[in-house]
Amino acid sequence: MKEAIEKIVRALVGSPDEVEVSEVSDGGKNVRIAVRLAPDDYGRVIGREGRTIKAIRSLLFFAGQKKGRRFQLDLIED
Repeated sequence: MKEAIEKIVRALVGSPDEVEVSEVSDGGKNVRIAVRLAPDDYGRVIGREGRTIKAIRSLLFFAGQKKGRRFQLDLIED
């Protein structure tokens, strides 16, 4: 799932080399995916009224349903 999110986010941003995606599992069904971006790219990933990030989270939800896991996507600001 990490690779899929990385591919989607890199296609959206202006600085794809600065995208960092990390995946942390709690050992159970919960998986947290953290995405770090360049400061100028947050607006592109969030989208107008949050539509883009909501669509990515929806994809994660349905992929999680198929795999029996719960994915959570976080955008990390430095």
